[in-house]
Amino acid sequence: MSETNPDILPAGLADLLPPRAEQAARLTRSAMDVLAGHGYDRVSPPLVEYERSLAARMQGTGRQHLFRMVDPSSMRTLAIRSDITVQVGRVATTLMASAPRPLRLSYAGQVLRIASDQLNPERERLQIGAELIGHDNIAAAQEVVRIAIEALAEAGVTGITVDLTLPDLVDTLAGTAFPLPQGQISSVRRELDMKDAGGLTALGADAYLPLLYAMGPFEAAIDSLAAIDAGGVLASRITALRHIVAALPDDVTVTLDPTERHGFEYQSWFGFSLYADGCAGVLGRGGTYAIPDGKGGEEVATGFSLYPDALLDMTLTGEQGAAGKLFLPLGHDQAVAARLRAIGWRTLAAITDADDAVALGCSHRLQGSETVAL
Repeated sequence: MSETNPDILPAGLADLLPPRAEQAARLTRSAMDVLAGHGYDRVSPPLVEYERSLAARMQGTGRQHLFRMVDPSSMRTLAIRSDITVQVGRVATTLMASAPRPLRLSYAGQVLRIASDQLNPERERLQIGAELIGHDNIAAAQEVVRIAIEALAEAGVTGITVDLTLPDLVDTLAGTAFPLPQGQISSVRRELDMKDAGGLTALGADAYLPLLYAMGPFEAAIDSLAAIDAGGVLASRITALRHIVAALPDDVTVTLDPTERHGFEYQSWFGFSLYADGCAGVLGRGGTYAIPDGKGGEEVATGFSLYPDALLDMTLTGEQGAAGKLFLPLGHDQAVAARLRAIGWRTLAAITDADDAVALGCSHRLQGSETVAL
């Protein structure tokens, strides 16, 4: 039996080569510039934390995704982050607890999951996001959704769709208009998530069946949801969704799936997913949630996370491709080369007389002070 190639990477991990690595860097710069422009200050939490702290702040969601190891220094269990959002929450409620609210923070970095799934075979992903901490009202939701859309649009993404949801919908109805025993709530959530009418009927939850049809294009879906809003329990949420949608760009498609829970395990009254033409799967999620402060209390927040790796294989409209490579022969004018780099050229200087400009991927050659196409 031959020995396994030691250079093979583990499943779900991959090297980013040119030009994808540069494209990933451009996407990150573009998104972070948008967030900075809206007043979000960047933070950069460490890749590894103590497992106890990280897991506790995940509120029971995603703990199974954490890589764990023992720290030889402290002999305590460490974990590699699978989500930067919870780290930003820790920063906000500890190191920046006294900072004025609303606190606007942004981040970008790699996250690692212990296992992949059918929808996301990669175990390492780029996560970019923003958190508005201290508020979870309509204005906060409007700002966060608009900025998430702007960050994608600035990267050249077209055909953006925003899918809205109400993560706490079942809990709200179960305690008021459509009562459910406490032990049955999670089962009803599951059947709604699976869009299984038969499953709901089997649970004796026929009152929830109309929710399966209050989905699709926003205007029709929100009217359907309003029509089944027993006693006006959801009136404030429906009004809030209408206000949020009214503030979105006209070229964005908006849909509603009020019972969607996948990916919204810790969000409260509002959540959204982002999609784009030509891109399979979700590009990002966001919504309102609560950050545990580690002292038994919590602080409300609104934010989003983008996972733009799926964009690396797309040709984005308006994307600035890599600037042409300019071959600089031996003895070239350094001042001319510097001036050309300042206006966007990428230069590649010869090291020997044998260097081949074409073989090295250059599109032009410097002759004197002129650029000549190859």
